[in-house]
Amino acid sequence: MSSSPSTDESGALLGPADIRELAAALGVRPTKQRGQNFVIDANTVRRIVRTAEVRPDDVVVEVGPGLGSLTLALLEAADRVTAVEIDDVLAAALPATIAARMPARADRFELVHSDAMRVTELPGPPPTALVANLPYNVAVPVLLHMLERFPSIERTLVMVQSEVADRLAARPGNKVYGVPSVKANWYAEVKRAGAIGRNVFWPAPNVDSGLVSLVRRPKPIETSATREEVFAVVDAAFAQRRKTLRAALAGWAGSAPAAEAALVAAGISPQARGESLTVEEFVAIAENKQ
Repeated sequence: MSSSPSTDESGALLGPADIRELAAALGVRPTKQRGQNFVIDANTVRRIVRTAEVRPDDVVVEVGPGLGSLTLALLEAADRVTAVEIDDVLAAALPATIAARMPARADRFELVHSDAMRVTELPGPPPTALVANLPYNVAVPVLLHMLERFPSIERTLVMVQSEVADRLAARPGNKVYGVPSVKANWYAEVKRAGAIGRNVFWPAPNVDSGLVSLVRRPKPIETSATREEVFAVVDAAFAQRRKTLRAALAGWAGSAPAAEAALVAAGISPQARGESLTVEEFVAIAENKQ
């Protein structure tokens, strides 16, 4: 029995054979330098889209779409998708892949051929969500840059190296709590949202991956200090993480006594260490610098 055509394009997602065929046609070999590992499993990209809670009215920005596995799954679920790709060959090929596999939604897709770290504006309506399989070597700076530049991004789900996922989602007192944890928490509520095995990638990486969910704070943290001033304290506190804050912040404050004065004024023990502080406590230190 023949069925009438529907808008369901579930056969449009890329499987392992499709990915290898596309890569061969383009002469693409995933490079370590760019941290490229292509997702070859349709169930995994669907799971990412589900976990990201992508809605029909979402405008999604994707960083590092590669051959388009996740892009196609996002296009199935969102209103629009804008993909940011630095690689010349991949950027040139992606629109054709979308047009061939999901023609009914091709007009809802935009490609920005650029380094994500340099992107300061995006075409079309402001993005409401960021969903990406981030290249391992630049995951944290790219994530923080996108959250800073695009305050309209309410929800983020990124796939990163497992240990990076742990760091981003760590709480004060955890041994992997550090600069990425505090800076991500400045923008959003952050949590681990699942694990991804190695066998869904080509080539299979020698590390596991994790999903991290970031839901932007409804209101930014209230402070008289600027974000740059707060982040300067965070950077200084963790640059010498074994030292007490009195010692670690001496350079930032101008001297150890000046650091102590700022800490005491903020209600924080000068003997504490950076890994025990919340983002709000770093804010208080920044506000009390003399």
